[in-house]
Amino acid sequence: MEIANLTTIIEQRRNIKPFSMNGKKIPDEQIQQLLELANWAPTHGYTEPWYFAVFAGDAVKRFCADHAEIYKANTPAEKFIQGNYEKLQQQGDLASHLIAICMKRGTKPGIPELEEIVAVGCAAQNMWLGATALGLAGYWGSGGMTLHPAMKEYLSLREEDKVLGLFYLGYTDEPIPEGRRLKPLEEKVKWEK
Repeated sequence: MEIANLTTIIEQRRNIKPFSMNGKKIPDEQIQQLLELANWAPTHGYTEPWYFAVFAGDAVKRFCADHAEIYKANTPAEKFIQGNYEKLQQQGDLASHLIAICMKRGTKPGIPELEEIVAVGCAAQNMWLGATALGLAGYWGSGGMTLHPAMKEYLSLREEDKVLGLFYLGYTDEPIPEGRRLKPLEEKVKWEK
């Protein structure tokens, strides 16, 4: 493989919000391919801490309705915002699939939690780069109740596990936005020789 191909895929990866998706369905086989790519992420001690709850078809809308209800049930009346509730309900209306990105703590307590979280992040990036290569739109978000203990309970996770985000997948008819970085690479690197 040429690095140019990989460079192109990495540089073209974008966060495309679910409301910019067009409702066209992705074949489940392609989602399975993305999950296979995720499974090849680096993992310290082979704990393989990634766990993905995949919602497809009508399950996407059910999840979004449940997400809105989790928000309603866990938000004090004086802080409840009807617009947020409705946004959570409708967030997946145009998405094909939704994947809850989770970290299930491995059975080796000597491995720091941070390493487990980073491994899941690598798995998610593998998935996202695969989606980009397939021409799919992806959005990894952690809004709403994603990081709330009630979401962990909803996904049947243990206390030591974590929800790291929701990954919406679909297609978009909108042009892919230009990539940008706010700081030059030189400000983020220090060479020692």
